[in-house]
Amino acid sequence: MKNSALILVSMLSLNTLLPASFGQNAVDNVLTDKEKKDGWKLLFDGKTTDGWNSARGPEFPKTGWTVTDGMLIVMPPSQGLPSGGDIITSGTYKNFELSVDFMYTQGANSGIKYGLNTKTVIGCEYQILDDLRHPDAKAGINGNRTLASLYDLIPASKQKKDNGPDKFNTAKIVVNGKHVEHWLNGQMTLSYEIGTAEWKAVVATSKFKNETAFGEVTESPILLQDHGNKVSYKNIKIREIK
Repeated sequence: MKNSALILVSMLSLNTLLPASFGQNAVDNVLTDKEKKDGWKLLFDGKTTDGWNSARGPEFPKTGWTVTDGMLIVMPPSQGLPSGGDIITSGTYKNFELSVDFMYTQGANSGIKYGLNTKTVIGCEYQILDDLRHPDAKAGINGNRTLASLYDLIPASKQKKDNGPDKFNTAKIVVNGKHVEHWLNGQMTLSYEIGTAEWKAVVATSKFKNETAFGEVTESPILLQDHGNKVSYKNIKIREIK
């Protein structure tokens, strides 16, 4: 009886330590009362594309993206139809905690961008990738193009917890001033400070070395990338850090 009680206490303690944004809600695309109290807002209602538009213009893409079964899905080009291209939020964000459930298909590539230069659509990218099947996993430097990495800049921890293709994972991005964190399934995969000597050295060896003040945009939309592969998103929510 004593052992059972200890196990129960341990489980309860573990649950209190897990990040609030880790794991999927019992009901998708709906905030809990606690999330509402804590300042979370949905960026996708599970039914419409309200709050999103093309990164190329003010309207939502007519092809390439679909809302199906409570998921916002980017589809590969088919039957001669053009790709939809990247999409961005209509709102802009400065300091925030963003949580996104995503499911990639085998061999897929996508990403979540922030600190975005909206003229060039270039910014910091939380990489979404099938590390086992996509060639980008072996490109770059020391794995800095793998899942949950800061694309082409900083590799994710090798101990990351990836659920694999065709299963949902939870990404979390925290931006608070110059401090940034990437998380995957409740585990922090990397952190960095923008503007430091270390940051400038990393940028100088990346494909962004010629971008003026790369990553130093302080407020921008959130972008979901169309890389020509099927990737599904749901439970997209954000909490602004005051």
